[in-house]
Amino acid sequence: MSDLTAWLLDPAPASRTQARLGQAWLGWLRLRRNPLAMLGLAIVVALLAMAAMAPWIATHDPLAQDLSQRLLPPGSAGHWLGTDEFGRDIWSRIVFGARVTLYIVALVVATAPLFGLLVGAVSGYFGGWVDQVLMRITDIFLAFPRLILALALVAALGPGIENAVLAIALTAWPPYARVARAETLTVRSADYIAAVRLQGAGSGRIIWGHVMPMCLPSVIIRVTLDMAGVILTAAGLGFLGLGVQPPLPEWGLMISSGRKFLFDQWWVATMPGLAIFIVSLGFNLLGDGLRDVLDPRNSGK
Repeated sequence: MSDLTAWLLDPAPASRTQARLGQAWLGWLRLRRNPLAMLGLAIVVALLAMAAMAPWIATHDPLAQDLSQRLLPPGSAGHWLGTDEFGRDIWSRIVFGARVTLYIVALVVATAPLFGLLVGAVSGYFGGWVDQVLMRITDIFLAFPRLILALALVAALGPGIENAVLAIALTAWPPYARVARAETLTVRSADYIAAVRLQGAGSGRIIWGHVMPMCLPSVIIRVTLDMAGVILTAAGLGFLGLGVQPPLPEWGLMISSGRKFLFDQWWVATMPGLAIFIVSLGFNLLGDGLRDVLDPRNSGK
C-alpha cells in the first residue's frame, strides 16, 4: 500500500493517468478529513445499497395489500415501520421507493447538467450575440420558480414518471448554464486555449475537449447540491398526483396518501418524510464536502 501511495503522490508523474489518479487521491484525503462530508457520503452509499438490494432488504411485497393488517403501528407483526391504509408494509415501500428516487435522479443528472454545461460553455466561449441570446433564454427559465414551472409542464404533458423527469430536467438546467458560462469566461483567454487554437483546432474541439472539462468541477459540485432539490421536486409532484402514479412506492406519493392519517396514524406519512429528509441531508453534506475538495482555491488546505 505504501508503494501505491508513493506512486500516487509522485511529484513528477510519468503519465497523465498517474497525475489524475494522484489528484483524485489527494481529493479523497481532503474529503476524508471532513466528518460531515463522510456522513453525507455514507448516506448516499446507503441509499445506493438499499436500491440495489431492495428485493433482499424488503420484508414484504411493497404492492401486496392486506386490509386485515391496515394501519398497524411500527413494530407490529413484523412490520418494522408499520403499515398504510391498505395494509402494505411501509418499510418495504420505502426501500423500493429508493429505486424510484434514484431513477428520477439519474435521468435528471444525465440530461440537465450536460445540456446546461453545453449551453454555458458555448455562450461564454463565443460571446456577442450568441451569449446574449442563450443567456436571455436562460433568464426566462430562471424567472419562474422551479416547482411552479415543473407543475405547469407536467400539467401540460400529463402525469407520469417520464413526464415528471422531463419537467424537472427542463427546469434544472439554467443554473448549470450560468456556472459553466462563468467558468468559460475565465478560461477562454488562457494561454493554453490560444495555443490549441494556433494548432488549428476548431471551436467545437476547443469547447468539448478543453473548455468543458475545466467547468466540470463546479458543475459536479452544483449537481450534488441540487440533488436535494431534485428529490424534493419529484416528491412534490408525487404528492400532488402529477408525478409517479399509484401503486408505485414513491416517497412523495406515500406522504400524500398518509396525510389524512397524520394525527392518529402518524407513521404513515412521517416515515417516507424522514426518508426524504435524510437523503436530502446526505446529498447536501456531500456537496459541501466536494465543494471544499474541488474548489481550486482550497487546493492547498
